Parts: sequence; structure tokens; C-alpha cells
Amino acid sequence: MKKFEVPNIYRSSFLTAIKEQRKASDKLKKDFTPTSIHAGTVQFYLARHFGFCYGVENAIEIAFKTIDENPGKRIFLLSEMIHNPQVNATLVEKGVQFLQDTYGNPIISLEEVNHEDIVIIPAFGTTLAMEKTLQDKGIRTEKYNTTCPFVEKVWNRSEQLAAKGYSLVIHGKPKHEETRATFSHASAKAPSVIVNHLNDAIKLGSYITGKLAPEGFYEDFKGNYSEGFNITSDLKRFGVVNQTTQLASDTQEIAEYLKTIMIEHYELLPDAVGDHFADTRDTLCYATNDNQTAVIQMLETEADLAIVIGGYNSSNTTHLVELCEKKLPTYFINGPENITSKDVIRHYNYHQATEKISSSFLPQTHQVRILITSGASCPDATVEAVMQKIASVTGNQIDW
Repeated sequence: MKKFEVPNIYRSSFLTAIKEQRKASDKLKKDFTPTSIHAGTVQFYLARHFGFCYGVENAIEIAFKTIDENPGKRIFLLSEMIHNPQVNATLVEKGVQFLQDTYGNPIISLEEVNHEDIVIIPAFGTTLAMEKTLQDKGIRTEKYNTTCPFVEKVWNRSEQLAAKGYSLVIHGKPKHEETRATFSHASAKAPSVIVNHLNDAIKLGSYITGKLAPEGFYEDFKGNYSEGFNITSDLKRFGVVNQTTQLASDTQEIAEYLKTIMIEHYELLPDAVGDHFADTRDTLCYATNDNQTAVIQMLETEADLAIVIGGYNSSNTTHLVELCEKKLPTYFINGPENITSKDVIRHYNYHQATEKISSSFLPQTHQVRILITSGASCPDATVEAVMQKIASVTGNQIDW
């Protein structure tokens, strides 16, 4: 796999050595057990896979190279390049300006941008409408496009399905940049609708089978279906694709549910399923799959708590938190500054979209066992800094 030029401020020689050692001893990636790291009275269990993925490193390399090669030029990012506060803060320090927030709301008017400016497309990609707007202004988007190749793979898969006459059901968070971009590309080729979770899929199934009156669809899925979408005809034949950072189990559950609905509704024999439901398999990226599998395996280790590190608006990180909190007290933080002392931690409750402060988060036992992982946009340096902070506030040192 390609090696990217990523600034050393995001690297950790300690964690890089661990990753390289694990990679060398497990070339086929079949061993998902965590790495045990001793720090006096604290025992860390580090997930087998965590941190920067291919798409994130690709985006960082392009962004920093663009800055270095264009001194004096105005450089804009269409929105957050990745969902990580440390990386985005560094880009701002280097003079990069954001045109939109995470939800597509303008921060700087596009009227202020001209053909001499550089606009970097984030790793999530962007909509066809935004691409055209920038191109009409004479801005070269192709040179500074950091769209993740695995996101583009979903777009290509959508186009292939459309060419075969399938409509598209997209499993994703409707307001997420990637889902908005995928919906734009998909709906340009075929009738498309977004489902956020299984309950959406169940309701969609009721419209497919006629259990619910068709006019209700347009209110229930308002803003999440393509222009001209016809609920009575456009879902007679479809496939499921997804936002690449969703929970694999959720996407599989949605796809299997909708497949079963189609089999029962059309009384399909096994060799005729493809007439109504495309076998898309899974369009998650490899890193999302690996990180989720590593967490599932890590949770089999006896531990007192889990700490998940990453941006609070990071979808893939949130899903790692979701997995961990099913079994252990779990703290979602974005850096070492969230740990005030051995008793106090500031962490994010994604259910309520608020930060909270918890005391006595470390159990008062002789040996504390902590599971550690991070999202695909979190620097290894941040992960190491969190581990060092925990070791420090507990009066320990990590055994190098």
C-alpha cells in the first residue's frame, strides 16, 4: 500500500513500531487481538487496528503539499477536510479558510472566491452541484480533490447499479458530508433514497409492500429522496450502498431486511432474487471494517473501561464508541486535554450531542485495565499523548 507524506506532528514512533511489528507477524490480518502495554498500575489494551486510514493520509498529504507549493495564494477548504480537531486546527494555523461548516452552511460566501484561489475538496467528497459551481468560477477542483478512493468506489458502484436499471437505497446519515455527496452522485444516475437506520428501512419496506399509503412516503422521507422519485414504481428493483463509515452490522441488517421484504413481496425463488434486489455486498471501506472488527475482538478482553479518541463529529469514531459502550463504561474524548486528573475526565455524549464531566472515572483498584482505540481520522500522536497523560496522572510510566 502507498506510503504517504504525513507531518511528523501526527506520528508516534512508539505506536508506529507496534503497528509494524503486528503487521510483520500477521501479514494476512487474521489476528485481531489487542496489544497489551504495561504502565505500572495501568494496563492498556490497544486495538489491533486504529488511527489514520488510507483516505485520511491521502487527504493530509494533498492538503499540506498544496500549502507548501502555493505560498501567498488564498487556500480554502470546502468544509472540514476530515473530522479531526487537531488536523483542522493546524490547517487553519497555516492560513487555510473553511467555506462551509460540517452541515454545508456557508461560513464564507462563494461570491468572495475567484478563479485565482485554491479550493480543496475534503475527503468526504462533494456534490455535483458544488463541483459545477466551483468549475464555473474557473476553479480547478480536480488538482486539489482529496476525496477518499473508497468513497469514490461507492459512487462507481452506484453508477454500475444504475446502468443495470436498479434504483438505489443509501444507508447513511442524511446530514453527513459523505452521504450528501454520495446521494448527489447516485441520484444523478438513478432514483435514490436515504435510510438512516433500521427503523427507516422497516418503514420503507411498508411502502414497498403497500402496507402504508404511498403519499405518506414523501413526508416520512422528506429531503432524503431524489427529485421525481416515485414510491410506487422506483423500488421494484434496487440495491443498497452506504456511507463508508457506518457500522457494518447495521448496513448488513438493513440490506438483509430489505432483501427479505423483496423475496416475500414478489415470492422470489433463489435464482430470481437479482431481478428485484442487487447483491451489492458491503461498500464499507477496509479501515472501517478493520477498526470495528478490532474493537469487537478487543471487547473480549477483561477490562474496567474503554477510551475512544477522535473528533466528536466523526461518524466512524462514534460507531466505535457505540460498540464499546454496549459492554463497558466508555469515554469518548478528542485528546489528552480532556483528562484533568486521575479522577476527572471531560468526554462527549453523542446521544445528547453534549460534553460532560465525569469524576472517579478510573476505578480505585490496584491494577486498572483500559481498552484504547481511535477513529480513522485521529493522529497516532494524539493516541500516544492520551496514554501518556493517563500514565502521568496515575503516577506511572509506560514500559517502552
